[in-house]
Amino acid sequence: MLSLTTRLKIMLSVLAVILLTASFIFYQSNSTPEGKNEILLKVLMQGLNQGHFQPEKLDDDFSKKAFKLYLERLDYNKKFLMSSDVAKLRKYETAIDDQLRQGSYEFFDLSADMIEQRLKESQAYYKEILTKPFDFSKDETIELDGEKLAFAKDKNELKEAWRKQLKYQTLVRLADMQKEQEKAAVKGEKKETKTAEQMEAESRKKILELYDDLYERMNRISRDDRRATYINAITNVFDPHSGYFPPKAKSDFDIEFTGRLEGIGASLQEKDGQIKVAEIVPGSPSYLQGDLKPGDAIQKVAQGNKEPVIVEGMRLDDAIQLIRGKKGTEVRLTVKKPDGSIKVIPIVRDVIVFEETYAQSAMIEGGQKIGYIKLPGFYADFEGNGGPSSAEDVKREVEKLKTAGMKGLVLDLRNNGGGSLGDAVEMAGLFIKQGPIVQVKDARGKSVVLDDRDPQVQYDGPLVILVNANSASASEILAAAMQDYKRAVIVGSPTYGKGTVQQFFELDQALPSQFDSYKPFGALKLTTQKFYRVNGGTTQLRGVTPDVILPDVYAYLEFGEKEQDFPLPFDEIKPANYTPWSNAKLNINQIQAHSRERINTNKSFALIKESAERLKKQSDITVRSLELKKYMEEEKRAEAETKRYEAAQKEVPVLTVSRLPEDLKALGTDTAKVARNKEFLKSLKQDIYLEEAVEVINKDLK
Repeated sequence: MLSLTTRLKIMLSVLAVILLTASFIFYQSNSTPEGKNEILLKVLMQGLNQGHFQPEKLDDDFSKKAFKLYLERLDYNKKFLMSSDVAKLRKYETAIDDQLRQGSYEFFDLSADMIEQRLKESQAYYKEILTKPFDFSKDETIELDGEKLAFAKDKNELKEAWRKQLKYQTLVRLADMQKEQEKAAVKGEKKETKTAEQMEAESRKKILELYDDLYERMNRISRDDRRATYINAITNVFDPHSGYFPPKAKSDFDIEFTGRLEGIGASLQEKDGQIKVAEIVPGSPSYLQGDLKPGDAIQKVAQGNKEPVIVEGMRLDDAIQLIRGKKGTEVRLTVKKPDGSIKVIPIVRDVIVFEETYAQSAMIEGGQKIGYIKLPGFYADFEGNGGPSSAEDVKREVEKLKTAGMKGLVLDLRNNGGGSLGDAVEMAGLFIKQGPIVQVKDARGKSVVLDDRDPQVQYDGPLVILVNANSASASEILAAAMQDYKRAVIVGSPTYGKGTVQQFFELDQALPSQFDSYKPFGALKLTTQKFYRVNGGTTQLRGVTPDVILPDVYAYLEFGEKEQDFPLPFDEIKPANYTPWSNAKLNINQIQAHSRERINTNKSFALIKESAERLKKQSDITVRSLELKKYMEEEKRAEAETKRYEAAQKEVPVLTVSRLPEDLKALGTDTAKVARNKEFLKSLKQDIYLEEAVEVINKDLK
């Protein structure tokens, strides 16, 4: 059987031929190319329609979807366009498919002209509004969710929307200044006491400076930048992970992917007019700091203690440039959490600490020895240069723990976004004799089963796999396989639900020499394959539902693949031929019943449930008061709830966790490694999810 790498190379070659053929078809039918942008559009559409896993039919329904996405990205917060503008654009709502076939940008050009004009007009609004003091004793409110807003009927209504937005932003800054002054007074610090009027004027001035800076950058957005936004609204109708990368954007992606640039280690994306965190890189400064999470929306970026810069509405690459920086410098991110709360997160830039990206183990004492392995990602040496392999590393850690006398094992895949499929397959083979691990289906409908062919079982004892909503891709494949084989108990939260595979295709390499004068064109990222469990169901959308579901503070919030726009659907194929674990003694009903008993009497889990319900209510409440007194009362209540949650966490029983002697010896006298090890153990000792995983092994898997 062909190896996964060989099959992948064949598939890539096939798509390159498709793109090449597409370019020839276009070239022959248009002896005089209409221009680079027209060539780009036709080649992209040909590649999408012939190379995508599940091509979309170009019709009026497709056009409506693309129109909806593009309008949201054009003016999500509805602060530029008016309803009359939208009415003019809506005339093209069912014409986008026709224009795509023609290689026409008529609709796009109209929208770009319109938004650029409204952008200039809005600049006058904020400058005028911020010249006058705001009355924060007046009882009025603001809606913060762009989806719930309507486009203004006229310029007066639009200007009023701007007034409320600016008043709210000034209010937030004013409230922060008042809290800082109150704290200083309590501590007895000698600082200048400012009047309410002085703080209001200072807050307004800072907001003005922020907007001046924001508009300076927005005015530099080129027509090509806007064109990329339009094209990606089209590609994202196929699925949320397919997209067009202009030459500069692809270059930025390559730098982020290879990790050659010092920064914070967070992958960002534009969504709903906001810049959101898509993924945290294991071992990165963001990962080690711990507060920044996928789903957070970055609102402002500050360099150390300097004034922050508003990044809402900013181009993604501009925001990335602000966040990147030299090792040792601090960046402060103001983020909006999924529950609607605002948090300032300080992160010191650094290079990735590679030791933190690799598998790490520990031993948990108490009754019997329970081994623990944390796996941040499925890493591999794709170039074959003898680099690390996650499967080999986990195998080595398992052997060390066995030698140390472990009687059960917890494999922690929480916040593991995936990586090497081959390593996931090989790792599954450590725990079963042999058999299929995952099925992969391509655009032609052909399914390939990837097997573990090694009959050796590295570890045959009790096994629990920890997952959460940020466990994705390869993590879901491993967890699903162990669940289907009845080899392990899956514990935690339902996983992310990403069961698709993407590949980059360089357009310059696919286009013939006749188009050299038009290059560079950038790259096309296509969804080309889909994963399926051995039981036949895909991990797409549904992910993996744990056998034991534990309370999660984000349980009721919108998160995961299912919350993306136009994700590929869940479906099923024929199950693979597999035999469940012959040594299985899993009584899942009993395990679930015992776990429920523990959860129902655990104060920390009760508080997590309560917090989850509160966060859901908070996220649903998108209207905020513009009255200073009411706003500060709301903030104090939220802070009190947070403190109560943090205080309760300190009451969690402490697990006895230690590193193996050889691992401690390997730390040597390196103070940085010793400090990271201390934090690693500290995080495990009061981890109630890990505590429950250990209880499952001790009480039900003996």
